[in-house]
Amino acid sequence: MMTILRHTLGRFRGQVIGWGVALFVFGFYMVSFYDTIASQRETIEQLLKSYPPELFAFLGDTNGVFTPQGYLTMEFFSYMPLIIGVFVVLAGSGLLASDEENGTLDLLLAHPVSRTGLFMGRLLAFVLATCGILAITWLGFVVAMSWSTLDIGWVEMALPFLSLLAVLLPFGTLALMLSMLLPSRRLAAMTAGLLLVLSFFLTSLARMNQDLKTIARLSPLDYYQSGDAILGLNGNLFLGLLAVAGLFAALAWWRFQGRDIRVGGEGSWRLPSSLARLGRRRIAS
Repeated sequence: MMTILRHTLGRFRGQVIGWGVALFVFGFYMVSFYDTIASQRETIEQLLKSYPPELFAFLGDTNGVFTPQGYLTMEFFSYMPLIIGVFVVLAGSGLLASDEENGTLDLLLAHPVSRTGLFMGRLLAFVLATCGILAITWLGFVVAMSWSTLDIGWVEMALPFLSLLAVLLPFGTLALMLSMLLPSRRLAAMTAGLLLVLSFFLTSLARMNQDLKTIARLSPLDYYQSGDAILGLNGNLFLGLLAVAGLFAALAWWRFQGRDIRVGGEGSWRLPSSLARLGRRRIAS
């Protein structure tokens, strides 16, 4: 498993560096901009009062925008599940299915490596790669706070990133599970990405429409603490999201253990034998 882990981490290296450096720069700039926002507080408060409250449904409560947690929520953490979600969905859906479609997974399994070892090595590398991106981004915040009045400790600054990690992993493992169920990686990534976007909009709209609260509870994003985690990470929410990710991963592992590995290319929908025979009869007639 360790060989698989090291090899997969090597494959993720470019993505971790690319995503990490880009978000490092963005986080550095965003923290540095806090002083400018704070110096123009009165003007910005008057400007915000002129906007309809519905405009800020996707950003959360704007009343605390001048607090550290409110500012970070509005300017960064509120939409990071969508941004970094692109990586986790694509990476999760391709952990195994991409090699299968390339025709290399069956060759890999011909070596003395178990399916469980392969699965766990790939999954652990995916989790570590996601953690690496978030760690580099967190470092950008820490460096920028050395020249900013944003007074947050290093440990407190890491708490929103833990909440972000916990809400990203369910969508990544969901994409992995779907790649074991659907005919192609492309379809799995598209489905998981669509669910991520729908969850984001549903959770945001539930802030305006109380009737959507019940449905929004089905979304992992409803349990995302965002920048408010600076005041204290909710351990129950954190562990609950990790449990959901673990459930999706376990289902993906179970499916991977029992399915046939394609030699190459995308798969097809596997219809029950009775429906398949009916289809062949119609074609013959």
